[in-house]
Amino acid sequence: MELKFHNVELPRGGAGEPAGEPPRPAMSGENETRNPAGTQAVDRAARLLVRVVEADAPQPFTALHTGSGLPKSTASRLLSALERHGLLQRDHEGAFLPGPVLARHAARSGGAGLAATARPYLERIGEKTGETVNLAVPSGGAVEQIAQVDSSYLLGATDWVGLRVPLHCSALGKVFLAHGAAELPRGPLERRTPRTVTDRGELGGELAGIRRRGYGAAREELEPGLVAVAAPVRGGDGTVVAALSVSGPSVRLTPERVTEIGELLAGEAAALSEVLGAPR
Repeated sequence: MELKFHNVELPRGGAGEPAGEPPRPAMSGENETRNPAGTQAVDRAARLLVRVVEADAPQPFTALHTGSGLPKSTASRLLSALERHGLLQRDHEGAFLPGPVLARHAARSGGAGLAATARPYLERIGEKTGETVNLAVPSGGAVEQIAQVDSSYLLGATDWVGLRVPLHCSALGKVFLAHGAAELPRGPLERRTPRTVTDRGELGGELAGIRRRGYGAAREELEPGLVAVAAPVRGGDGTVVAALSVSGPSVRLTPERVTEIGELLAGEAAALSEVLGAPR
């Protein structure tokens, strides 16, 4: 509908705009000035999201509510909206951490974001096993540990973060080899201990078993007395992008316990893979 005045037709935008031209786009900041209430909820939600993303650990509701200064009902409503859209999620204790949308971005953009996303899974595995738990990625023909939850025991406690270990004699490396996420280097395989598998044919048979079981193990192959179990983590395209592992001394990680931990790792790795957008 058009307004008419003295036979001059003007668009509904008013006499200040030339006829036939679209309204002038608002300059940056004009919308906030004209309608501050319209952006207030967005600003508040964004501040809550930033608090969670930048925190070193999952954030309980109480910490977010008190830290933001928002009323409980407002904080609850905004956090629920962020969770509903996949920007936040809750761990098993109800604390907030970055959600699957951010996790999928993290998986595409590098190790730091992936480590933050995987943190609650590592902690849950650590609580259930009491052993050292690691997240690792393939890196230049080796395995690089990028996150860790420490063992509750003194015996076997080692800080692996930042360390690189060979593919063929570590549980993590075998998982990467089994699923095509890494390739063996050319030439002879290094014998790190008397139990290290250095025959490529024998190793190939072991890798086939890893694919069938869903997890791999290395029993005193990297170091005497050290046993480790690992399971693959898949990204949005279904390929293996990382792996979770549990390691400890052979006196605690018996063959029976290796099977138990392997099944636990496979389940947690599958759950993390789903958060990262891996197809089911």
